[in-house]
Amino acid sequence: MSKTAVVILNWNGRHLLEEFLPVVIQNSSHSDVEIIVADNASSDDSLAFINDVFPFIRTITLDKNYGFAGGYNKALKEIDADYFLLLNSDIAPEKGWLLPLISAMDSDEKLAACMPKIRAQKQPTMFEYAGASGGYIDLFGYPFCRGRILNEIEEDKGQYNEELPVFWATGAALMIRAKLYHEVGGLDESFFAHMEEIDLCWRIKNRGYDIKVCPKSEVLHVGGATLDMQHPRKTFLNFRNNLVMLVKNLPSWKLFTILFLRMILDGVAALHFLIKGEFRHFKAVFSAHMSFYSRLPQSIKKRRSLKPLRTHNNHKEIYPQSIIWAFYLKKLRRFSELKHFHLK
Repeated sequence: MSKTAVVILNWNGRHLLEEFLPVVIQNSSHSDVEIIVADNASSDDSLAFINDVFPFIRTITLDKNYGFAGGYNKALKEIDADYFLLLNSDIAPEKGWLLPLISAMDSDEKLAACMPKIRAQKQPTMFEYAGASGGYIDLFGYPFCRGRILNEIEEDKGQYNEELPVFWATGAALMIRAKLYHEVGGLDESFFAHMEEIDLCWRIKNRGYDIKVCPKSEVLHVGGATLDMQHPRKTFLNFRNNLVMLVKNLPSWKLFTILFLRMILDGVAALHFLIKGEFRHFKAVFSAHMSFYSRLPQSIKKRRSLKPLRTHNNHKEIYPQSIIWAFYLKKLRRFSELKHFHLK
């Protein structure tokens, strides 16, 4: 049994493993840390490459592509460790990245999960979209980051180097207590990919645990290596999964109001795509809602199973206003400009 298991989920990513796995190995050489590659039934030569070049790296072979959520759930059942660190295959950790994360977890039993600061691998002075320096959501469930609001990404000038509580830690580099991961049921496999780490963190926070970002730990992330940012499939998954997440986790007195307003906001987003001539994204939003409605009975069932475990409903890490309103109407582009958001 290792104290920390760094687990990389791979799917046809031999080129990414070739570039980034040596960096992970070089910068994760601490005692009681095991690096594991879990393969989602790749059709390329990923496993042969690892066995030939890095025979000391443990591999877990899955029988089919279970997606991000299912792949990790299946793989982590076969790993014995105190902490799991879910790591994307397109991440290059900086030297000394693990120690701040492990220290944070060791020093606070209420801390369920944490994440490093994430910068863009192609533009290292900039934050990276997938997590930046910690994740949050607004009143309506739209996610944003300390260092990234919607598609506006800030330059990292050290302005977000303070260790702070966050609402969600990115699945691109997520350290979490192994026992708790299994207790809460892991990632929701019905999501397949996208938003599943936010849903996981929300379920954890509803049980009274904390999540934080540890900016002393830094990694570089390519982002979009599996599915491009502009792909309609990503639009579909983000819209559908976000709605499912709201049904599962919102307190009862907020659920119907928030869902009703989200239908309006998503309609505006779809109309925006249509006006811009982005017909595939317009269709993706419509399809996401149809899929959400078809899954609603299942989502309500999950909500009911989670309700007895929910001890906390109010989270200071939820921005109490609309991030869409702040961005488009108030023209706020930086996390530091958001008002009425006190995290300390």
